[in-house]
Amino acid sequence: MGRHGRGPETDGDDSAPASGRTTLSGLVTRLRVARLREAMQQPNVKRIVRALGLRTRLADMWHSVDYPRSTRQGWRRWVPSWRQSLSLFLVSTAGVTLLVMFAYVKTDIPKNLNGFATQQDNIYYWSDGTQMARSGWVSRQETSLDQVPEDVQWAVLSAENANFYSDPGISVSGIVRALGHMVGGGDTEGGSTITQQYIKNAYLNQDQTYSRKFTEVLLAVKLDNRLSKKEILEGYLNTSWFGRGTYGIQRASQAYYGKEASQLNASEGAFLASLLKGAALYDPTISAKNRERAEQRWSWTLDRMVAVGKLSREERARYTKFPEPKKAAPPGNLSGQQGYLVELAKDYTSKHVEISDAQFDLGGYQIYTTFDKQRVASLTSSVEKVRAKLDPKKRPTDTYVKTGAASVAPNGRILAVYGGPDYLKQGFNEANAVTVPAGSAFTPFVYAAGLAEGVQKEREAPRVPVSPDTLYNGNDNVAVRTPEGPYWDRSGKIVKGRNDDNRSWGQAISLRTAMANSVNTPFLQLGMDVGLDKVRKTAADSGLLTSSFGRSIPEFSLGNSKPSAIRMATAYGTFAAEGMHTEPYSVLKVTRNGKLLRLPRPDADRAMSPDVAAKVTDALRDSVQEGSGRAAKSVGEDAAGKTGTTQDDTAAWFVGYTPQESTAVVLYRTDLRKLELLPLKGLGGPDAGSPVSMATKIWKDHMASAR
Repeated sequence: MGRHGRGPETDGDDSAPASGRTTLSGLVTRLRVARLREAMQQPNVKRIVRALGLRTRLADMWHSVDYPRSTRQGWRRWVPSWRQSLSLFLVSTAGVTLLVMFAYVKTDIPKNLNGFATQQDNIYYWSDGTQMARSGWVSRQETSLDQVPEDVQWAVLSAENANFYSDPGISVSGIVRALGHMVGGGDTEGGSTITQQYIKNAYLNQDQTYSRKFTEVLLAVKLDNRLSKKEILEGYLNTSWFGRGTYGIQRASQAYYGKEASQLNASEGAFLASLLKGAALYDPTISAKNRERAEQRWSWTLDRMVAVGKLSREERARYTKFPEPKKAAPPGNLSGQQGYLVELAKDYTSKHVEISDAQFDLGGYQIYTTFDKQRVASLTSSVEKVRAKLDPKKRPTDTYVKTGAASVAPNGRILAVYGGPDYLKQGFNEANAVTVPAGSAFTPFVYAAGLAEGVQKEREAPRVPVSPDTLYNGNDNVAVRTPEGPYWDRSGKIVKGRNDDNRSWGQAISLRTAMANSVNTPFLQLGMDVGLDKVRKTAADSGLLTSSFGRSIPEFSLGNSKPSAIRMATAYGTFAAEGMHTEPYSVLKVTRNGKLLRLPRPDADRAMSPDVAAKVTDALRDSVQEGSGRAAKSVGEDAAGKTGTTQDDTAAWFVGYTPQESTAVVLYRTDLRKLELLPLKGLGGPDAGSPVSMATKIWKDHMASAR
């Protein structure tokens, strides 16, 4: 008999029955014990088991296994004894514990946040510091928790997780509730703590699965042990979705109330907290139902703040009126001229700040531009008034008309541009185009080069000084000469100069008079006498890009180069700055989440002497007062400017300046599909005046209103 006189029991090995025969259940038991022993030899498991003191207890439990029960017959063999039931429960509990502990050890907090948690938008500001536009795929701007009022923090905490500062990062009851919802096909996120929600926002995806929820819980516990509660709350407020395309409390505050997060009060914070339940359901501007839900949630949140002791009853009593948010603004706000301004500022930032394209695309930058809001509006209005006279349905010459304009301060700040009718309809910036010849608007640089360098009309002869009173032949159709005789082009023809309207001004006209009246032939010859290389240098020193220069042939002096309106305004601004040139720039400073980045400011360089600049200005002022630009006379006695035409009548310019700013305006026609310049003759019909007069009117209206 077995020990203690009992029935056929085993002698310390319940895998071998008293009969000595090996049963199937015995083999299964042996296999289970062997596998358990093998698993327990793993280093990680051995440490955990040793720490819990489970080795002996687990072994004893497994030795007692006899299932199906050999001492029972029939269906009773399949009913476990209380010892077996207890053993199964303890083994299962230990197994789950081991599994969770193993998963906790193996689960690491990702080193990098996910794309949505790091992506921000870039914000652009006018020169007065007010917001102009934003760009980027995600509307988010990070802000420190110190910049979020405590009342706003507690509005969120009261509504979402009142015991946030005392919980371990998870809520057991919330997890059980969420799992129940998952089984029932409901909301998987019910009961998530703020730490869990931050984990989901920053490291995971939005999938509603058991594995994602399990990982979320493990990471929440681990993150709660690694970061402070304030760090977690700051991360949560910066990564949460608030609707209207915004992520984070800072952009939400701007989108709904047009203010910084630091300026929010408890009432406004309570409304923003309601959006965390689902912005599409709580934005009151969407529908009446939304308004009803938003007001109820807002009121409940304020009452909840009182209940948790974070808002006094007296202060709560002051918030009786729902804090009405403003209407949603168009996404990005890049319509009209602002898109052109953003592109200019972005291009300047990428070239002058140590930011890679990838870093810039991640966002978070604040770009403070040089653009003057009033001047942009003035320039746009002036262009649109003139363009309103164009009627493509009546006149074929009114089709494909482009207008580029730019205003630049003498110190290089780009104040305004007109890049086209609307950036969202036409991304091509006409103010920055390098497809249109400067024409006779280029001649002031020839004049400046002559005044600075003198002329040499004979080979090996000394250079002769030039003054405003130096006389040149002003007649039409005058042959261009070199020291060896007439200049012949490649086709074997003598190159001759032509004046506007084929007018002859006499064989002896002073350079000052020729400049004031836009007489071409003297400057065609002056360029040859000075030397085209010196003319090129003067134009480049003044601000024109050498890449826009035309061929070094006589026509170079009459503007075969193709500078942009921005560059023409900059170069004329050199005359206004008494000969000092500063490269044009569109950005004053750049910060990232409040931290100032290094942005070198362009230095002013001497392009010409103050005397030369003053003499050019004197002639250009005479042009506005009595000469070819007299249509702009009303701007003031200190206004100076020059009209510009081309030999083939494909461009019309007016470029001029006051001591405060320099503005260039160009009209031309081109089919952007073919990039071929078309003639301007007949533009605007008989009542519109010449194309040059249209450009002059734009300049005059803008400069007069900007003063």
